[in-house]
Amino acid sequence: MKIIDMHCDTLLECYRKKKPLRNGPYQINLEKLKSGGCLAQCFAIFVVSHDTADRCGVKETPYGFYREMVDLYQREITANPDLISPALCAGDIESNRSKGRMSSLLTVEDAVAVDGRIERIDEFFSHGVRMMSLTWNYENSIGYPNSPDPVLHGRKLKPFGVEAVERMNALGMIVDVSHLTEGGFDDVALLSRRPFVASHSCARALGSHQRNLTDRQLKVLGEKGGIVGINFCAQFLEDHAVLSSIDTIVRHMIYIRDKAGIEALAWGSDLDGIDGSVLEYGDYAGFPRILHALSRHFTEDELERINHGNFLRVFRENAG
Repeated sequence: MKIIDMHCDTLLECYRKKKPLRNGPYQINLEKLKSGGCLAQCFAIFVVSHDTADRCGVKETPYGFYREMVDLYQREITANPDLISPALCAGDIESNRSKGRMSSLLTVEDAVAVDGRIERIDEFFSHGVRMMSLTWNYENSIGYPNSPDPVLHGRKLKPFGVEAVERMNALGMIVDVSHLTEGGFDDVALLSRRPFVASHSCARALGSHQRNLTDRQLKVLGEKGGIVGINFCAQFLEDHAVLSSIDTIVRHMIYIRDKAGIEALAWGSDLDGIDGSVLEYGDYAGFPRILHALSRHFTEDELERINHGNFLRVFRENAG
């Protein structure tokens, strides 16, 4: 039990396929987590909206869908107490491990369901949400999505976005800047009193996708005590790639260590959310193959930080 992964879209797959989280046909399920060496998994409620909601057959409002997904998450986790228990703080992860259980953390991808109502951030926190990305690929009440257009990519947080970051800090909910504009990233770096994360991103110098972080952003993230979770999407790892290879993952890890420092490295697989990527390691159960390759380039202490130490530090500095 060693890996903490900051992002997956498995809950949406559970919603769409109506199969159990324990052994369903996903890149992540509870049995694969156990065999792959999971310590804790962050399960994102991906709040679908616009045309994405249409493709997924979602008729509810973003807030209504969020509430439905909270119920789904709670049903699946409470149905498997022999394998996994929820974690609301870093201490819960250690406590669950001592009992032989993995931990689950509830997160939100896209704060669209907040819809300009600050009290909803408190509500999400009361449901167990401990990390939230401010945007996805659409504008919302907080800010704007990443863009290949440098002018659009420079857009800042909205005034309510500033208020939202401050409220998340006050509660102890981790601010996630994956999918956010570079201008919004800079606002978070300036505003946040606690370490923030890019839960599932890579290095722009190695993969030119606008969702990846520039060298400057990596440096800022490291200086602020934040972390970046390496995304396993093939096109994030390498331009025009279809194969998500172990070598390209290792290359990004080495590059980010050199630019942001070892304490800025973590995992953010995006499994069950990266359609079109062929995974050399199969699925989450193949994680030991990736760790074996990393061991040729990182010390045992560095691997401990990457695998779980860095996230536990950030979690502790946010939620206690």
